[in-house]
Amino acid sequence: MNPQLLWLIPILPFAGFLLNGTIGRKLPRALVATIALLFTAAPAFIVAQLWIFMKSAGAPLALSVMSRPWIAVSGFQVNFAFTVDHLTLVMLGIITGVGFLIHIYSVGYMAHEEGYWRFFAYLNLFMFFMLVLVLASSFLLLFVGWEGVGLASYLLIGFYFTKDSAANAGKKAFIVNRVGDFGFLLAMFLLVAHYGTLDFSTIFEQIAASPLSGGIFTAIALLLVLGATGKSAQIPLYIWLPDAMEGPTPVSALIHAATMVTAGIYMVARCHVLFDHSPAALTVVACIGAATALFAATIGLVQHDIKRVLAYSTVSQLGYMFLACGVGDYSAGIFHLMTHAFFKGLLFLAAGSVIHALSGEQDMRNMGGLRKRIPITFWTMSAGVFAISGIFPFAGFYSKDEILYDTATSGSPLHLLLWFVGLLTAGLTSFYMFRLWFKTFFGAARFEERGPTHDYDLHAGHLAAVHASKSSTLTLEAEPEPSHALAHGIHESPWVMTLPLIILAILSLIGGWVGIPEALGGHNEFDHFLAPVFNAGLDIAANPAHFFMERVDAIVSLLVALTGAFIAWYFYCYKPGTAAALAAKYRRLYSLLDHKYWVDEIYGRFIITPILVISRLILNGLIDGGIVQGTAAGLAASTRSGGWLVRRIQSGNIRSYAGWLAAGAAVVIAIVLFGHHGIPH
Repeated sequence: MNPQLLWLIPILPFAGFLLNGTIGRKLPRALVATIALLFTAAPAFIVAQLWIFMKSAGAPLALSVMSRPWIAVSGFQVNFAFTVDHLTLVMLGIITGVGFLIHIYSVGYMAHEEGYWRFFAYLNLFMFFMLVLVLASSFLLLFVGWEGVGLASYLLIGFYFTKDSAANAGKKAFIVNRVGDFGFLLAMFLLVAHYGTLDFSTIFEQIAASPLSGGIFTAIALLLVLGATGKSAQIPLYIWLPDAMEGPTPVSALIHAATMVTAGIYMVARCHVLFDHSPAALTVVACIGAATALFAATIGLVQHDIKRVLAYSTVSQLGYMFLACGVGDYSAGIFHLMTHAFFKGLLFLAAGSVIHALSGEQDMRNMGGLRKRIPITFWTMSAGVFAISGIFPFAGFYSKDEILYDTATSGSPLHLLLWFVGLLTAGLTSFYMFRLWFKTFFGAARFEERGPTHDYDLHAGHLAAVHASKSSTLTLEAEPEPSHALAHGIHESPWVMTLPLIILAILSLIGGWVGIPEALGGHNEFDHFLAPVFNAGLDIAANPAHFFMERVDAIVSLLVALTGAFIAWYFYCYKPGTAAALAAKYRRLYSLLDHKYWVDEIYGRFIITPILVISRLILNGLIDGGIVQGTAAGLAASTRSGGWLVRRIQSGNIRSYAGWLAAGAAVVIAIVLFGHHGIPH
C-alpha cells in the first residue's frame, strides 16, 4: 500500500468542508449531502484497505508518511508527519466508519433544518481535525487536532445559535476544555525542556530506556491527565458534556459518544510508556475513572430528558475507560472505547428517531407505548440498551467484563475497591438504561396524538427551547398528564435514518466478539492485535485458576446487570408507582440527584463569581480604569499643559519675542564657550 494515501484520509473531509462551507449555500441540498457523504466515504474506504494491508503477513507494525519540516527554531524541530500503528488503525476505523453512518443518518434527520450546508460543513471539519489527532506522530500535531475538535465541537453544539441555551452550551464546552488544554500545554513545555523534542517515538524511546520512575514523569503525566479530563469529560471537568445535548442529535452521536470525547482516552493510551513510569499518575487515572463512572451513573438515575440520560451515561462509560487505563490495561480501555462507539452511537441516533417520531418531544414522561408504532427504532435501540447494560452476548458484556476482571486481579487493595465501584456502576447503568427503555416503549401512551395538519416541525431543533425552558424545580417520578405538544402522527423514521440504526445494532451485538477472552471460549483477538503497541506479551496458555476467576467475574457482572434490569421492570412496568413513592419518601436524596449534586451552582458561586469579581476589579478597575485610562488622561493633561505654556510664549508682543531671543542667544553662547572645556575655575 502506498503510504502517501494516508494524506488523503484527513484531506478529503477537509475538502468537503471547504466546498460546502464556501459554496454550499448556493447548492441544492442533495448535492450538499452528496459532497459530505462522498468525502467521508472515501477515507473510510482507504482505512478499510489499510486494515487489510496491516493484517496481512509481513506487514510492518507501523506505517509512516514522509515527514515534512514544519517548525524549526534554535535546534528544536517538529515535522508534519502521520504514523499509523494498530492503535491508530482502531481509532481510524471508528472515526471513519461510525462517522460515515452518522453522516447518512443526518441526511434524513436534518432534512428540514435551516443551515443544512453549514451543518455538513461543520461535520466534515470535525472529521478532519479528529483524523489529524489520531494520525499525528508528535504531541504538537496531536494538539492541533485536539484544539480543532474543540473548535468544531463549539460550532456544532451551538448550531442553533439563535437559542440562548445552545449558544451558552457551546461557550461552556469551549471554556471548560481550555482549562484542560492549559495542562496539556504545560506538559508539552516540560517535554521540550527535558527531551528537546515533541516526537512520540523519540520521547518514548528515551523514557523506556530510563530506569527511573515518578518525578518528572509524574508531573508530565498528571498534566496530560488534566487535559484528558477536559476532553473526555471526567471529574472535575465533565460539566460541559450534558449541556452539549443542545446540539442536533447526530452531533451528540458523533462528537459526544463515538469520537471527540474518546480523544483523552486515546491520548492516555498513546502515552502508556510515560504512564507506566508513574504508578502515582496511573492511580490518579484509575480513581478519577471510577469516581466519574459512579458519580455520573447516580445522576442518570433520575433524568427525564432522553438525551440527558444518554449524556450522563456517556460520562459514566468514559469513566470505565479511564479505570481500565488506570489499572494498566490499555487494550481493555480501547476495547470498551470501540464497543461504546457502536452502542452509544446507536442509542443517540435511536433517541433522535424517537424525538423525530414525537415531533420534538424529549421528555420520557411524555412517551410510552411506542414499540409497535416505531418497530425498527424499538428493536435497534433495544440492542443498544442490552449492549450498554452488559447483557450476554452483546458487545458491552465482553468489554465491561474485561475491565472489571483486570481491575479485580491487578493485585492492589485499592483496586478491589475500584472493582466494587465499577460493579455497582454496572448495576446502576443497567437500571437507568432499562428505565429509559420501559418508559419510552412500554406501558400506556402518555401523549396526545393529533392530525397531520397541526403545525409542528418534525425535528428537535425548533422545539428544544421548550424543553430547555422547563423549570429547574424538583420533578418527581410521577407521570404528568398527557402532553398536548405532540403532533403530526407517530411515524417511523425514513430508511436513510433507520439503515445506520440497523448496522450499528448489528455491531452492538457482534462487535465485542473480537475480544472474547480464552476463559469464555474465545481467542482475545483484540488484545493480540494491540499487543505490539502496548508491548504486552499475552500468555495464551491455559490457566485454570485465572479462567475460573474470570468466569466467576463474568457471571457476577451479568447477574448485577440482570438485577438492575429487573428492578427497572418492577418500578416502571410491574408496579409503576414504586419509583414515585420512593422519590417522595427520600425527597432530599432525590433532590440532590435531580439537581446533579449542585455542581454547576457550586462552580458558579466559588469559581466563576470570584473570577468575575477579580477580573472586574483588576482588569476593569486597576488596568483599564487606572493604567490605561490613567495613562491616557495623563498624556492629555501634559499636552494641555504644554499647549498652555506655548500659548503664553506666543503672545504676539515684539518686546517679549526680543527678550526670548536674547535669552536663547545667551544659552547658545554659553554652550559654545563652556560645553567642551568645562566651566573655568
